[in-house]
Amino acid sequence: MQKAIIHTPLGHCLIEGDADGLSKISIVDVSENLSETTPAQLQETVQQMKEYFDGERQIFDFRLNPTGTDFQKKVWEALLEIPFGKTMSYHELSVKLGDVKAIRAVAAANGKNPLWIVVPCHRVIGSDGSLTGYAGGLWRKKWLLEHETPPVQQSLF
Repeated sequence: MQKAIIHTPLGHCLIEGDADGLSKISIVDVSENLSETTPAQLQETVQQMKEYFDGERQIFDFRLNPTGTDFQKKVWEALLEIPFGKTMSYHELSVKLGDVKAIRAVAAANGKNPLWIVVPCHRVIGSDGSLTGYAGGLWRKKWLLEHETPPVQQSLF
């Protein structure tokens, strides 16, 4: 397993993967040292993450290989379908997955997402529009949603 630690506006980001794809992207303690070099297998991921934070990328196109249960993977696949700049409630996500009663299980799987930002669990909000449940802290969730939906300049005339 190869790894790299990069700087982002939200803290240091750990990226792990191998020839089979990316298995983990997460925020790490700032005491972790940034990588001096990036392993060849992770260079495309590092580049795409930088492009995302620079506002130049909305879709990631590298190979994913997260570890999880079949149910978790089903939830993560559904998260990948939430478009950039859009949100979905936990209730809507449960309905989309075919079981409105599974809302707690869906929320738990969302919280176990090992691929920060790339599998956009930050785009899932409460039914009332509130920012709920984000492992990286609600301030990061708010930042990500604002980053993906910048304010529209209204015409003055």
